[in-house]
Amino acid sequence: MGVADDAIKGCDRMRVQDLGAIDDPILVFGGPYSNLQATEAVLEQARKRSAYVICTGDVVAYCGRPADTVAAIRAAGCPVVAGNCEIQLAAGASDCGCGFEKGSSCDLLSVRWFRFADDQISSDDRDWMRALPDIVTFSHCGARYGVIHGGVTDVARFLWSTSPADVFELECQALEAIVGPVDHVIAGHSGIPFRRAVGRGEWINAGVVGMPPHDGNADTAFAVLTSGQLSLHRLTYDVGGAIADMEAAGLTQGYHKALRSGYWPSEDVLPPDLRSSLAKG
Repeated sequence: MGVADDAIKGCDRMRVQDLGAIDDPILVFGGPYSNLQATEAVLEQARKRSAYVICTGDVVAYCGRPADTVAAIRAAGCPVVAGNCEIQLAAGASDCGCGFEKGSSCDLLSVRWFRFADDQISSDDRDWMRALPDIVTFSHCGARYGVIHGGVTDVARFLWSTSPADVFELECQALEAIVGPVDHVIAGHSGIPFRRAVGRGEWINAGVVGMPPHDGNADTAFAVLTSGQLSLHRLTYDVGGAIADMEAAGLTQGYHKALRSGYWPSEDVLPPDLRSSLAKG
């Protein structure tokens, strides 16, 4: 049994949604994170660009408007890849399944916001989450793309710009074993946008809109495909409104300050080779 065979054990029941060929502009974003203001702002960006919209998951997380954010995403009607937060909420799990090391600051900080989100999300929203695909595929201007959340072998796998090449290769093999050849992979989860050459094309992290990418800038991130060319963009939105929502919900464990400062309250989840450079801004 080869590397890819080992990697996809247990993945044979993954739900795949194929969108076919899309030659219009495509706006891809991840991590609405219960941040209604950022979600509305990125959807407005899509309207201005007349762009098709795809979300890489984690609609619900750190911020103060989980139910309203789900409602906004559902109303938009865009394809959404199941993130670990959707999977956990749909299953009635007791934690977010984010892949944080047990007992780390990120793990401990997640307890409050997950409980709040769990209290706010309706049974109908959980049914919607339960039906989301694990992988979305589409073709754009002659290239085929696979869209996932974190990894194929682990939905909550953190992949960074500096992760080892063999990790990307493993995930690409696992993806292609399920959906066939792809030229590029688009993912989310880690919260920091990047592009990395892998295989025949690129691994693209589109970033997230609900939390800044730990670089000292409050603006968040999304990606756009136009005429076969991908570009990464920053998103300006009503940060003050999002902070006020978090404070009203009692979510004041540090992520509310991150919305303004542009720095996460903990670097535990980051690999050592990214911590110092990002902290220096």
